[in-house]
Amino acid sequence: MADLSAFPITKQYPAKDPSVLQLYSTPTPNGVKVAIALEELGLPYEAHFVDIMQNQTWTPDYLSLNPNGKIPAILDPNGPGGKPFVLWESGAILVYLADKAGKLIPADPAGRYETLQWVFWQMAALGPMTGQMGFFHKFAGKDWEDKRPRDRFAAEVKRLLGVLEGRLADRPFIMGQEFTIADIALIGWVRAIPAFRSQPSRAPRTLDPTRRRPIGGRRPGWRTGHR
Repeated sequence: MADLSAFPITKQYPAKDPSVLQLYSTPTPNGVKVAIALEELGLPYEAHFVDIMQNQTWTPDYLSLNPNGKIPAILDPNGPGGKPFVLWESGAILVYLADKAGKLIPADPAGRYETLQWVFWQMAALGPMTGQMGFFHKFAGKDWEDKRPRDRFAAEVKRLLGVLEGRLADRPFIMGQEFTIADIALIGWVRAIPAFRSQPSRAPRTLDPTRRRPIGGRRPGWRTGHR
């Protein structure tokens, strides 16, 4: 059995089974990505709830895992070369897990890079812009007298959703018929958009799991991994 005692995070979150991948996360739009991927891939893992509302990502033990103090992060006892391996940043973890399992990412180079293009688009555009929209619409920024930041981020999210709608106009998933890590990267964020507005509205058709384009809403990994 793997020995993870050298990692301080295991003091804050003891591993019940140190032979399986350890996930440290919270069910936020970013946090659910890794759990959904693990469920889809069928990889064994142990989940540890990190309470970000109690600042648990800023403890010395957690910062030894991720110096950026964010979730999610993983500790894989069977990393490259058979050695324990720590990784953080949800997009990087998705790519790592897909490569590890040989699933959820195309094998051909062109398809692989196109998939990564959409993962990075979520990481650089839709995710941050949606988060800022939520801040100014629903959370602490909603009381700001100057509404220009709120309106700017809302307009940008609307534009980005147009990009997403266009991509999915003739296909069920980002890469066509195959569900990939690009879809997983998007699931949590697109489904959060209605709730992030000060007056929640129905999500665009892309985001509605009951319609033709579920973007993962009916996947088994979503049903288990998003909790």
